[in-house]
Amino acid sequence: MFAVHFLENKNVLLTQLLKRIPAVGEDLTIKGRKAKVSNVEHIDEKTIHVKVVLEEIKKGKVAVVDNSKKKKK
Repeated sequence: MFAVHFLENKNVLLTQLLKRIPAVGEDLTIKGRKAKVSNVEHIDEKTIHVKVVLEEIKKGKVAVVDNSKKKKK
């Protein structure tokens, strides 16, 4: 078992005990967001830092509310 710390820009996103270490270039889902492993760093025999790059959140268009159907006071 390895203590795997998932990092993005020096921020710890997630820490897990895993039997298998993620490989560089592997696609992951962390807290519902897609991520790609960019670097795997072995700190000691049981601690591993995995640096990931999260996919940017795409904001969609906001629907315009039609106020003409509302009752005017």
